[in-house]
Amino acid sequence: MLDKFGIAKRIAQELKDGYYVNLGIGIPTLVANYVPENIEVILQSENGLLGIGPFPYPEEVDADLINAGKQTVTTKKGSSFFDSAMSFGMIRSGRVDLTVLGAMEVADNGDIANWKIPGKMVKGMGGAMDLVASAKNIIVAMQHVNKAGESKLLAKCSLPITGLGCVKKVVTELGVFDITPEGFKLLEYAPGVSIDYIKEKTLGRLVIADDVKEMTLG
Repeated sequence: MLDKFGIAKRIAQELKDGYYVNLGIGIPTLVANYVPENIEVILQSENGLLGIGPFPYPEEVDADLINAGKQTVTTKKGSSFFDSAMSFGMIRSGRVDLTVLGAMEVADNGDIANWKIPGKMVKGMGGAMDLVASAKNIIVAMQHVNKAGESKLLAKCSLPITGLGCVKKVVTELGVFDITPEGFKLLEYAPGVSIDYIKEKTLGRLVIADDVKEMTLG
């Protein structure tokens, strides 16, 4: 079973040379630390930064350099800064190749709920609705179950929807899943996790790939 760092490390394997990538708050931001050394990826943040580097060591912290989640970051050579209007222009015009988001729930048809729990205070919807409507590819990084041990991979989302039919892949502490017309397709299972356990913890439709394999993190 993976921790949040393992989830981020596995998602980093999905990055391709030349990609422009937006990382959502939470687990997705950790992906910046695991970008493969043999490729060049440009990380974009909707608060107005292009060219995010790994998280800073304590002696490198600059309080003026933050991502959309208000975490301090580093910048890579050639990075640029701009207002959020230009940043969202990049997003809405389809310039972002891959978006990695966290989620509270994902449905087996690719619907995602990740911005609000009814009755709880929310500061705003953030950039997720624009990102899920505009990105060429969307991967969700999330915990498979909630604190009560209940599945968050569902037949239908119960929370307010952020985007419809937009998620392409989900990576959880239990495995890697493609979204297909038949539902969640298990491609890889995490070390120490059985396929039967994944079946037990997945409420949405689940199919097992013929070539399903144990996940490797490198």
